[in-house]
Amino acid sequence: MADGGELVKATERLLEGRHGRLGASALRAALVDLYEFWLGRGASAAGVDTAEPGVALVAVGGLGRRELVPFSDLDLLLVHNGNSGVGEIADALWYPLWDAKIGLDHSVRTPGEALKVASEDLRVAMGLLDARHLAGDAELSGRLVSAARDQWRRTARKQIPDVTASVRQRWARSGEIAQSAEPDLKHGRGGLRDFAVLEALAAAQLTARPGEELLEAKGLLLDVRTELRREIRRERDVLSAPEAELVAAELGFGDRFTLARKLSGAGRTIAYALDVALRSTVDPPRARFGRRPARTPLAENVVLHGNEVALARDAVPAKDPALLLRVAAASARTGKPIALGTLKALAESAPELRAPWPAEALNALVELLGAGEGLVDAVESLDRTGLWSRLFPEWGAVRDLPPRSPVHQWTVDRHLVRTCVEAAKLTTTVSRPDLLLIGALLHDIGKGRDADHSELGAKISVQVATRLGLTPSDAATVSSMVRHHLLLPHTATRRDISEPATVARVVKTLDSNLVLVELLHALTQADSLATGPGVWTDWKARLLAELVSGCEEVLRGTGFTAPSPMDDEQRELVASAVASGTGEIRISSHGKVVTVLLAVPARAELLAPAAGVLALNSLEVHSAVLRGHAGGRAGVFTASPKFGSLPDATLLREQFARAVAGTLPLTQRLAAKERDYGSPAPVAPKVLWFDDETTGPDTVVLELRAADRIGLLFRVAGALRRCDAEVRWAKASTLGGAVVDSFAVTPRSGRIEPGWRREVEQAVLAAAS
Repeated sequence: MADGGELVKATERLLEGRHGRLGASALRAALVDLYEFWLGRGASAAGVDTAEPGVALVAVGGLGRRELVPFSDLDLLLVHNGNSGVGEIADALWYPLWDAKIGLDHSVRTPGEALKVASEDLRVAMGLLDARHLAGDAELSGRLVSAARDQWRRTARKQIPDVTASVRQRWARSGEIAQSAEPDLKHGRGGLRDFAVLEALAAAQLTARPGEELLEAKGLLLDVRTELRREIRRERDVLSAPEAELVAAELGFGDRFTLARKLSGAGRTIAYALDVALRSTVDPPRARFGRRPARTPLAENVVLHGNEVALARDAVPAKDPALLLRVAAASARTGKPIALGTLKALAESAPELRAPWPAEALNALVELLGAGEGLVDAVESLDRTGLWSRLFPEWGAVRDLPPRSPVHQWTVDRHLVRTCVEAAKLTTTVSRPDLLLIGALLHDIGKGRDADHSELGAKISVQVATRLGLTPSDAATVSSMVRHHLLLPHTATRRDISEPATVARVVKTLDSNLVLVELLHALTQADSLATGPGVWTDWKARLLAELVSGCEEVLRGTGFTAPSPMDDEQRELVASAVASGTGEIRISSHGKVVTVLLAVPARAELLAPAAGVLALNSLEVHSAVLRGHAGGRAGVFTASPKFGSLPDATLLREQFARAVAGTLPLTQRLAAKERDYGSPAPVAPKVLWFDDETTGPDTVVLELRAADRIGLLFRVAGALRRCDAEVRWAKASTLGGAVVDSFAVTPRSGRIEPGWRREVEQAVLAAAS
């Protein structure tokens, strides 16, 4: 009996590279040779070669394709012609592999049984296309392989709906290679499974065999998958950022961002090819009485032909500069794909749009950008055929560009398109929906270069807007949208928007342009929604609406409304806290956002106990405003649960009172909670100072940028207290795994001096580290 342990040891020697590290493709070839040798020897020992009637060992899956990556399961089929002893042969083959804990997907069947299962199971039918003889009766293996391929060619077209449904279900589970921060190399859209479907369609003679570009894309995915498993020494197909750095270095890509861009391109190549292949294998719907599909007009020289958008019979692309955009807009609006022949005709003969674009071309572009979800596939089709870059040469810098921030879910080019999809839902909220959509398309166009993307993007966008045919004033507005697309969210979440100086600064920055304010308000929402889950929240929406309302009041001449003084409820709670000498608390909720009102006597600390108790109960603080009144102080905290429901108000009240009295060990409890939930990635915190963004000569804004961690606000508040820094207000913003927290601070005694700043900064950095 063959020893499976020897196979494991030999595999480990290959992975360790004791005789020289093999490249990814060479490692796969070596693994195939090793496993074939061991299985051939094991098959002989089990009696496969001498069995009568004949028995054959057949490989499918990665071993069958000669693409075995490290730590793959073995897919093996033992074929026989009614041999009564085949069970003993199978045991002799399988048990050494099981004993060595080698993954094994196995079956024992006659050719007839295998073909019957394949006729009922799509996965088995496609798997048998990779079948390859390993040992035993070669004629028996050959008959099975030939019959399986013949059966697939006869039945494949009828199974296309099932193939398509299976593919789309897998995409829904695994996402896309091109747009995922952690792509699934095997199951994701544009991954190795999709390439296998392409090969299966070609084996059925429904499509051409994959060309050189597709083979290169597959090779990259295989190499990345090979190196990923070699590095982590286990089975895994999802590439996360830490492993991506190692894989990129091994494959010579320099860094994970370069690798991510290459992977995105490969994924798009395979995904688009499969989408076209699946469409080409479906017969178009016929009109009544079996006639050819009807041609339904969609726009000038654009028709719906069957299930595809196509050119009208008398269309002349060479004489119609706006035709390309009308075709794309019709596709996006109807959700129907552009026919491949139409794309080829446009690529070959559509003229380049000269600057400035004619009005009909600009109108078609705006219609395309406002079409909603259909925009994504329409742009992808144009981009894959070189037509999109003909319209926007600047797109090359952001195509497949991976995001630098983990908050972003998409590549930069897909994010721009997704922002247009979200902006299309907001066109009724602005007076210039055309500028909103164009600004959405261009707001991150400056990324991918070694410069501030907002400033560079503003310069690029004014050139693009002018080329599109916008007036100078409209082009300037688009440029301002791009330059200031982060102004409103940063101000609303990091500054005290109740301060007149804050609103005045925003109004001045935007040149008192009311239209620009409303455009940026809508763009901010669209940008946030297109970034990723959880970026646009009820809390953020409320803050932004309050800031924009303040700007509109100033611009409309109604003046700025000063922050309201403490209301009766707040004064009552402060009086109760002063009378009792302990902390008091009240809670109200608005959807998923909770407002926590806390009060303490003037001599007691407020921010640290409040932040600590809220963190202890898994409440994420978004903002905090502190005020004094009649011998006491009150704080209004806006927060939301990280998970689950709101904590019990009685428990919060009891814990806050103990925290103010100093009898609740917050530091130890929060440290234990952080240990339970893990630590953030090791990112060095950073402190920024802003001297002119709050009221009062002795008050300054300190902004902390750090990795999020449980109790961070509590620790920072403690650090500020130890430095005798009084907090007038605080703003907290959580962006995925990072925070941007702002504090308006003033010395409890004396003036703001450089030495005091250094002491505060060092203490805050230490608290955040």
